Amino acid sequence: MKISFLGAHNTESRDNRLVSLLIDDVLALDAGGLTSSLTFAEQLRLKAILLTHQHYDHIRDIPLIAMNLFLRQAGIDIYSISSVGDALASYLLNDSLYPKFLEKSQGKETISFHTVEPYQIIQIEGYSVLPVPVAHFVPAVGYQVTSPDGKAVLYTGDTGPGLSHLWQYVSPQLMITDVTAPDRYRQFGEEKGHLTPGLLKRELLGFQKARGYLPDVVTVHMNPELEAEIAAELADVAEELGNSITLAYEGRQVSL
Repeated sequence: MKISFLGAHNTESRDNRLVSLLIDDVLALDAGGLTSSLTFAEQLRLKAILLTHQHYDHIRDIPLIAMNLFLRQAGIDIYSISSVGDALASYLLNDSLYPKFLEKSQGKETISFHTVEPYQIIQIEGYSVLPVPVAHFVPAVGYQVTSPDGKAVLYTGDTGPGLSHLWQYVSPQLMITDVTAPDRYRQFGEEKGHLTPGLLKRELLGFQKARGYLPDVVTVHMNPELEAEIAAELADVAEELGNSITLAYEGRQVSL
């Protein structure tokens, strides 16, 4: 399994993109930095997009990729919870901001939206995908994606503390998770549903107690202006736990 980090941050600049991951060039996880990272040919190779929640920085490129595919008479499957489908239809693909790509045009859908249910495994292009609810400011899910050869990655998307209910359902070799800010923003993280290094440490200790091991961890959704502080605190957590915890960056690739 090859995982490419197209975007790894919560704000955008010339050097930073919004969160979007790519698995084996065919499955995308979130769509904040999707179209700006892929050529048209690479976009056509996508088979499905898994969205975690409705916040703009995670769904922004859906209208753009829909237009690109529509112009090439192609389509794509999008998976998420019902609130995300409602947000796409109401605010982005509503014939005011962008065309209604969720509806059939000339007998064909550009976007086929599929509603997922937490804890119910779905098969997508040979991958087993398990949606799991996470603790965010709006309804949100993460995804454990397991390849045909048994390699598993857990992507939490945006989440705050309170993930203990998940650990009995997942057993990833790699966890990709939100660490938005350093520990001086802990109250913000608890209120808005984001992790800091200290809050991540607490969740990882819960995982270790429940599962008996720790997966490698890669963090995303960092605020670029706070990244050096985040990195220093994560290094301390990694040393305390004796575990690999590293920060993602645009263009990074990880193989399982």
